[in-house]
Amino acid sequence: MFIGREKELALLGDLHTSDNFEYLVLYGRRRVGKTSLLKEFSKGRSVIFYSAQAKNDSLNLSDFSKALQMYFSGSFFGALSDWEAALKYLTSQLSEKRTTLIIDEFPFIAEENPTIKSILQHTIDHDWKDKNLLLILCGSIVSFMETEVMGAKSPLYGRSTSSLELGCFDYLQSALFFPRYTNEEKLLSYGILGGIPCYLEVFDEEVSITQNIARNILRMGSFLRDETQNLLKMELREPAVYNSIFEALATGSSRLNDIAQKIHEEQSKCSKYITTLKNMKLVDKVTPAGEKASGKKSIYQITDNFFLFWYHFIFANKSYYELLGDDEAAQEIFDNLSPFMGQLFEKICTQYLIRLARQRRLPFIPHTIGRWWGSNPKTRKEDDIDILALDAHKQSAIFCECKYRHKPFGMDEYKDFFNATTIFTEPVKRFYYLFSKSGFTETVRTQAQHDGVELVGLDELFMVG
Repeated sequence: MFIGREKELALLGDLHTSDNFEYLVLYGRRRVGKTSLLKEFSKGRSVIFYSAQAKNDSLNLSDFSKALQMYFSGSFFGALSDWEAALKYLTSQLSEKRTTLIIDEFPFIAEENPTIKSILQHTIDHDWKDKNLLLILCGSIVSFMETEVMGAKSPLYGRSTSSLELGCFDYLQSALFFPRYTNEEKLLSYGILGGIPCYLEVFDEEVSITQNIARNILRMGSFLRDETQNLLKMELREPAVYNSIFEALATGSSRLNDIAQKIHEEQSKCSKYITTLKNMKLVDKVTPAGEKASGKKSIYQITDNFFLFWYHFIFANKSYYELLGDDEAAQEIFDNLSPFMGQLFEKICTQYLIRLARQRRLPFIPHTIGRWWGSNPKTRKEDDIDILALDAHKQSAIFCECKYRHKPFGMDEYKDFFNATTIFTEPVKRFYYLFSKSGFTETVRTQAQHDGVELVGLDELFMVG
């Protein structure tokens, strides 16, 4: 069953029904569901769907020739001589009827034969601009699609009429995969798997989270057992260094200097490798909310939940878990999930606020939103705000505290939170949200009502729509 992507399908549908030449660049990290989206869009429509593969240029050209010939004539009469001839054949077959050509995994062609970009550019400019044609180029190597297809130095620069970076699902979209799970189980599933559709499809809602960890992550031969390593091997030449960086990030090292020291590599080398992981959408550079991105406070973090989970729990413990056995290892992991979920709960609560903002249900539309950390001038100690949202002029602020614990949010935590917010004296209008997995004490509920503080529990997170 295909889940979500309503807006993306609507965009593809609009491009398909257009009478003009349309050219869409669709890209996103591996496993995010690009091919599934294109296949869902193609259902019930007349589409030339060609998926390139990691093989030499002549074989891809032969496969592409076959896809064209089978579509237009119903038979394959042999590979065309080159890509220019293949595109000329396609042009000769175009009519007033809408034709849609999808080339999936386009980088596999362009890396073997870089001239394909210039050939496509010439064909678009001279043959296709006035044709009833929809062209979709799709790719998983994000940096390649951004620079070699859409970048200013690419021959294809300025030719696309639309572009779409396909992102991961948020916690609420991910929950659609598990309608029978409790809300807590839905959050745990998202915390472990993230918003990658093919990961979410692996978990079985008929069994517990612990059983899913044992069967679908730890068990030999399961898809997710070696997924992180397989994904890195697809795109990277030195997985060992990247593994070390991931382990450092997953176990608490977040600054470049700390990462370099932990893995015993030069900072310059670490920086280069981290940039590659950023391009793959697996790592991100984060700055305290409201501060300049170039500031010295910036840290790095793993953005993909499953990579974070795998390197936090499994990477260094693989041999131990094999001795322990899948079931006992899964139980040990489950028993330690609550502290792990704490950092991801902030991410979930941020997604909740973003949904409210889109629905115009926040006091203002945030210009920046994220975690803040820094020195508290009153206590002269490091302090942090789990989520800080600011308007463009920093005159309005939303302060948030997020607790993923097995006990209700108490009055001591309430007071600590408000003390931390006094660091910020500039915002004139101030609003407060408290998030808690286990609810709030009656004292906090009474005080929050008096102070005008919004309280958001586990169930409320799933009522945002």
